[in-house]
Amino acid sequence: MQADLILGIQWGDEGKGRVVDAYAADYDIVARFGGGDNAGHSIVVGEQKLALHIVPSGALVETTELFIGGGTVVGLAGLVKELDQLESLGLDTRRVRISDRAQIVFPYHGALDRLSEAARGKDSLGTTGRGIGPAYGDRVARVGITFGQLRDVETALEHLRRNMQRYQPFWTDEVPAPNLDAMIEETRLLAARLQPLIVDGIAYLHGALQAGKRVLIEGAQGTMLDVVYGSYPYVTSSATIAGGACTGLGLGPRAIGRVIGIAKAYCTRVGSGPFPSELHDAIGERLRSQGREVGVTTGRPRRCGWFDLVAARYAVAVNGLTSLVLTKLDVLSGFAEIGVVVDYRLDGRSVGCAEMNNPRLEPVIEWFPGWSEEVGHIRRIADLPLAARNYIAMLEQRLGVPIEEVSVGPERSAAAR
Repeated sequence: MQADLILGIQWGDEGKGRVVDAYAADYDIVARFGGGDNAGHSIVVGEQKLALHIVPSGALVETTELFIGGGTVVGLAGLVKELDQLESLGLDTRRVRISDRAQIVFPYHGALDRLSEAARGKDSLGTTGRGIGPAYGDRVARVGITFGQLRDVETALEHLRRNMQRYQPFWTDEVPAPNLDAMIEETRLLAARLQPLIVDGIAYLHGALQAGKRVLIEGAQGTMLDVVYGSYPYVTSSATIAGGACTGLGLGPRAIGRVIGIAKAYCTRVGSGPFPSELHDAIGERLRSQGREVGVTTGRPRRCGWFDLVAARYAVAVNGLTSLVLTKLDVLSGFAEIGVVVDYRLDGRSVGCAEMNNPRLEPVIEWFPGWSEEVGHIRRIADLPLAARNYIAMLEQRLGVPIEEVSVGPERSAAAR
């Protein structure tokens, strides 16, 4: 049995949570492969709105198991807070499982994150400050603490004490060392709550696939934020592309079936970094307002721009997409013309995403007719306004992958196929 994969192909915030939630009913397990609680996924079902940061987005589908893979870094308090939130909605959190190889984000990681951003000054990356980068740094430095170690809490706490000694020279008056005693007390308390959820992640997932269970893999952030293949250095700290699903879950490439990309009908970005299609005018403000573009995790307004075909073609290639879901098409209703970035130019020559950080880069915009009709009630792509259908067909043709669904509103059911 192969697992299917859903991931974002822009700079995150493409609407992956909503799509995963809508697809989850057809799967037995939804598995998250990377990132931490710097990701934020919003799900709207009727009057119910749920914002998740680490628990996979199939949480509202009560028949689906939820697996947090070994490629993730997870704060204990944040995870317990999400479990409490789900339980307050009457949802059974015993179906949540976390890999023994996932690593723990401690309060000292958040403090190190703030130190790093302060040291960068005007060149700060615009991180969420939640300690994700320093936690991945501990993993690479081979001093991180895994969830598997929580089975022997006292040994894990001794490891924590050594790490705090290791970072002792870094603290300042502005960013003092977190209280070690408080961290130890909190870790003991939260470990007792989470221990029943910890599993051998390899045995769990491979056993499920061998038993014929259907697995849906969920990505975090987006392709252009990948630590290697994104708009480096303005990226996240983890692998966000399709290959990251293999390393983050311990799967071989042949275990992956469909690879479904998620893209907004326009583009957004949170934080610093290159964004070739960004609009600094009233149109950009209109996209932000109509799209309600505020970060789920940070609360920061998102930068907005037209759809970027250059970046999207790059994402199709590095992920090996088999299909695409286009979100927030409804936000474009009412625009007389819709712009699309079709090329990057540098000193008169066409260049690709590798040159994205160059300040002399100039985007080439092609214009397409817009539509005035509201589309939120439409459930078939064939029933969309002609200009909207032409826009979708143009994206399909130029990206070389079929668009299997178009979302036309925030609700799970607001989709046209």
